Amino acid sequence: MPRIRVNLPETFRFSVAIPVRITDLNYGAHLGNDALLSILHEARVQFLLHLGRPEVDRTTGRGHIMADVGIEYKGEAFHGDTLHIDMAVDDVAKYGFDIVYRVQNQAGREVARAKTGMLAFDYTTRKLLPLAEEDLRKLRGE
Repeated sequence: MPRIRVNLPETFRFSVAIPVRITDLNYGAHLGNDALLSILHEARVQFLLHLGRPEVDRTTGRGHIMADVGIEYKGEAFHGDTLHIDMAVDDVAKYGFDIVYRVQNQAGREVARAKTGMLAFDYTTRKLLPLAEEDLRKLRGE
């Protein structure tokens, strides 16, 4: 069966450190897959704010919605670890873009790679939105 492979970019635009909490552990006493997705969500919110694009603007109702996610697990993480999450934007298009994540522990050992497909979305009308030219430039790092 083919496995998900997440290709990493040569450079990343943003990094954040997030600790593994005791509630993030599963029955195997390591970071659970559901908890990793939540940690990636927190990292993504911080990255989008860094880019000047809140995940959801409560005033306008416009923001982003996740269209898909792929996670490639590389190793375990445990309570007390600090995850260093590097992020980059990829595949910028009319309605959305991908965020690519590299997750490492405090020792630099890779824990996971991930990709989330994000679409511009109007939560008031419940419809997709095209990205504005200014937003496209920001996402491309221009």
